[in-house]
Amino acid sequence: MRVEAKYYSAIDGTIHCQLCPNNCHLTEAMTGPCRTRKVIDGRFYTQSFGNPCSIHTDPIEKKPLYHFHPGSNTFSIGVAGCLLHCKNCQNHTISQTFPNDMPLFSYTPDIMINECIKRGCHSISYTYTEPFAFFEYTLEIAKLAKKSGLRNILVSSAYVNEEPLKELLPFIDAANIDLKCFSDSVYKKLCKGSLEPILRNLKIIRESGVWLEITNLLIFDWTDDLDMIELMCGWLATNGFEKVPLHFSRFYPMFEMENVPSTPIATLENAANIAKQAGLLYVYCDNIEKPNNTYCPNCQNLLIQRLGFDISVNIAFKSRCPKCDYLIDGVFE
Repeated sequence: MRVEAKYYSAIDGTIHCQLCPNNCHLTEAMTGPCRTRKVIDGRFYTQSFGNPCSIHTDPIEKKPLYHFHPGSNTFSIGVAGCLLHCKNCQNHTISQTFPNDMPLFSYTPDIMINECIKRGCHSISYTYTEPFAFFEYTLEIAKLAKKSGLRNILVSSAYVNEEPLKELLPFIDAANIDLKCFSDSVYKKLCKGSLEPILRNLKIIRESGVWLEITNLLIFDWTDDLDMIELMCGWLATNGFEKVPLHFSRFYPMFEMENVPSTPIATLENAANIAKQAGLLYVYCDNIEKPNNTYCPNCQNLLIQRLGFDISVNIAFKSRCPKCDYLIDGVFE
C-alpha cells in the first residue's frame, strides 16, 4: 500500500528525510538505507504500510518487559527494514531486507486490531525490527489500539528524531529501549548509529510517563568493557533512571559476528553487580538458563519467579511488597 511518508522536505528535487538522525538526502527513485522509504515522482513514500512480515503471539517477557503486566501475552508485529545496521542483529533476515523482498501479510491497521483481539491479547508490540522504520504504520495502529482499549508496546533502538518520537509517545504504554553501549565510537562501528540521540530520547520517554525498561547487550570485546558499563550505570543513576529495569543480555554468535564467542555468564553477573552498586534497583541478566527473579529492593522478598518465559507471581503481590509494603515500580494490575 503506497502511503506518503511523514517527516521529510523536498528542496530542488532532493528529498531530505527527517525521521532519524541519519538525515538522508535522496533523489528520484532512491530508497533510503532503512530500505523502507523511497522517492517516487518527487515525493517520499513509505514502502512498509500494511506490509508486516512477522506476526506472532509472544510472552511479554520476551520483549523483554518484566515490570509491565507480567505473565501476559502480547500481539507482536514487525516489518522488514531498519534505521540501523547492527553487525550482531538476531533478526537480520528481515531487518536488512526490503519490505517488497519478503513474504508479506496484507494487514491494514484495523485488521491488526481485530487480529490482536481475536488472539486474546491485550497489547500490541511493535518489535522484531525497528518500529520507527515503519513509523506511519506503527502510528496508525497505535492510535486505533488506544481507542480499542489495547496497550501499545514499543521495542526500539530509539534512533529517531525528537519530533516523530514525541508524536508517537502519547499512544505508547510501555517501551523497551536497546541501549547498545555507552560509547559513540562503538555505536558507529557496531551499528552505524550514534549514542547522543539515544540518551536524549531515553530522557524524553521517561519524562512522558511511558513505562520504560532498558536492554544492554554485552558482546565480547565490543560492549562488555566494565569501565564503560560503570559509566553507563552511573549516567543512568544520576539522570533519574534508578527505578528503570535494566536488562543485561547475553550475546550469541550472529549475522556478521558469527566468529565472536558468546558472552561469559560471569561478565553479565559482573555488569549486574556494577549496576546495583550504582544504585539501580531492578537489574536482570537475560538469555541465560538461570532464574531471573524480581525481588523487593527494600527487603529482598521474592515477588516474581522466572525461568525463561515461565513465571510465577507471588499470589499476594499486586504492586506493593506483601512483606514490607514497599511500592514496586511498574504496571502490575
